[in-house]
Amino acid sequence: MRTFLHEVYEWGYSIIIALAIALVIHIFFIQPTRVSGESMVPTLHNGEYLVVAKWPHVLRQVPQYGQIVIIDSRVAYARSWKDDAAEPMHNYFAFFNADLQTHNVWVKRVIGRPGDTLAFHDGKVWRNGKALTEPYINEPMEYSSTKEIKIPDGYVFCMGDNRNHSSDCRFIGPVPLDHVLGRVIW
Repeated sequence: MRTFLHEVYEWGYSIIIALAIALVIHIFFIQPTRVSGESMVPTLHNGEYLVVAKWPHVLRQVPQYGQIVIIDSRVAYARSWKDDAAEPMHNYFAFFNADLQTHNVWVKRVIGRPGDTLAFHDGKVWRNGKALTEPYINEPMEYSSTKEIKIPDGYVFCMGDNRNHSSDCRFIGPVPLDHVLGRVIW
C-alpha cells in the first residue's frame, strides 16, 4: 500500500509541475489559438489554428505594419496580470471547442502605429497622406469617413482583411499596446 501511495504522489507531483510549465509557456512564450469568424478572409479562415508569440505582449513591443496580431477588443477595459494568467485557460479550452471562445479576443492586421494619421475614403486606407497598397484584402473597402484618426502614443490601429465584414478599430478606436496580446507566427 505504501508503494502505491508513493507512486500516486510521484504522478501527482509530475502532473502539477508539467501544468505549471505549460502555463508559463502559454502566458509568456507561445499559445495556440483558433480563428473564429470571417473578418480575416482571405488570409485566415474560420476554424483555422494559429500559433501566437506572446513575448511581444510581455515586452510591450509595438507591432510592425502588416503584422497579424491578437487583440483584446475591450479598449476601455483596464487589463492586468490576472487577465494574462486567465486567458490561456480560456483559449486552451476554446482550442478544442469553438463555442467556449471569448468574443472579445480578435485576430486583426496592424495598419497604424503611434503617431500615424489614418483616413478612409475612395475605397482605400490612407496612412499619413498615402494610400496603402493592400494585396491581402478580400475586396475593395466600402467604408468611408470624413474624419481622420490620429494614433496616440502607446496605441495601434488594426483592421480585418475582410474589410466589409470586420469589426475592428474603425468602430472601437485604437487599441492600447497592453491589449495587443500577441503576434501570429504560424
